[in-house]
Amino acid sequence: MSETKKMSVGQLTIITAVNMMGSGIIMLPSKLAQVGGLSIVSWVVTAVGSMLLAFAFAKCGMYSRKGGGMGGYAEYAFGKSGNFMCGFTYGISLVIANVAIAISAVGYGSTFFNISLDPLMTCLATIAVLWVTTLANFGGASITGRIGSVTIWGVIGPIFAISICGWFYFSGDQYSANWNYNNLPIGEAAVNAITMTLWSFLGLESACANADAVENPEKSVPFAVLAGTLLCAVVYIVSTNVMFGMLPATEIVKSNAPFGLAFATMWGGVAGKTAMALMTIACIGSLLGWQFTVANVFKASADEGYFPKIFSKVSSNGAPISGMIVLGIIQTLLSLMTISPSLNEQFEQLTNLAVITNLVPYIMSMAAVLIIMKVAKRSGGETSKAMVAAVLGIIYSLYACYASGFEAMTYGALVTFLGWPFYGFIADKFEMNHEE
Repeated sequence: MSETKKMSVGQLTIITAVNMMGSGIIMLPSKLAQVGGLSIVSWVVTAVGSMLLAFAFAKCGMYSRKGGGMGGYAEYAFGKSGNFMCGFTYGISLVIANVAIAISAVGYGSTFFNISLDPLMTCLATIAVLWVTTLANFGGASITGRIGSVTIWGVIGPIFAISICGWFYFSGDQYSANWNYNNLPIGEAAVNAITMTLWSFLGLESACANADAVENPEKSVPFAVLAGTLLCAVVYIVSTNVMFGMLPATEIVKSNAPFGLAFATMWGGVAGKTAMALMTIACIGSLLGWQFTVANVFKASADEGYFPKIFSKVSSNGAPISGMIVLGIIQTLLSLMTISPSLNEQFEQLTNLAVITNLVPYIMSMAAVLIIMKVAKRSGGETSKAMVAAVLGIIYSLYACYASGFEAMTYGALVTFLGWPFYGFIADKFEMNHEE
């Protein structure tokens, strides 16, 4: 009997990097330009922190025997309430992130069509994109997957192109002028940009999903997630920093399509328009996939009894349409609540809040690493390395919370606190089973 051919560690590394390299990067240069080239400090801190988290998540994915991803990991240490809180905060973070991705698509699309949108029109266009991608998912996962596997290259292609070709248009004098745009101390510059850089690495927790498809997963999976995360970090750092040597920071800060601006500088207006079109399509394709993903995150929690049963209902195509409609309404309300004079400001507010709510399940999962390793009867150097990564990952996550600012922390805390009474209302389904 022939065995199914498994992928190499190199192939798994590439898949891991591609999975992370979604639409999160495309609006970042405009935000990072407010700091300048000094934002490389944030990139380095975020890259190291993300690799530590990725390594610990790889161990969790290999040895956890509970379903539900991060919720299952947290359940080892915090019980059913921990599983609920992970699902709740992770689901909320994805809802927020989807609105931010839609704003990215609107920013590139409006620049491509040379349309100037006021805050209300930006909001309405964002809502339209959210509903188009929601309705497109009614056909089921197979259609969504095929579209996403093609459109992702609309981001990856331009990012790699500017990372390689941008150096031919790089000016050391321009980079020096953009090094510290607002003359901030190094520590303050790192704090100002760290949540934005972490935004680009969100999704690293899913990097170990292919453990069963690779040879020697105990060694290959941790290596692949570390190498894949490092590859993303290098590409992110190079692609954003090369822009600071091509364009004045004042132009990048004001741009709703910074990569399009860079391509226009290198190869003219047609190239700039092409990059904008590719990235707009990539954003919509990425959002299409994330709309399906968030609906299934809510469905998984509803199947376990954590969320209302409306999220469990599926069509003949396996699409949780009822849940998608409810989440579409929530995203519409969120879009209306975040109208601001600047698209970049609106994007920043949402990404900060998405990062905060996403860090809650990160921290809970890291806190469960030790018990997961013990239940799996792992010990010695392997457990020690996992614990070092988990502890440092927690420290980094807490620092990222602080770096997001007190406004984002306040709103993130309110969202998290809201989860506790929600769990209390359904706790009788889980906790009373253990009482005599």
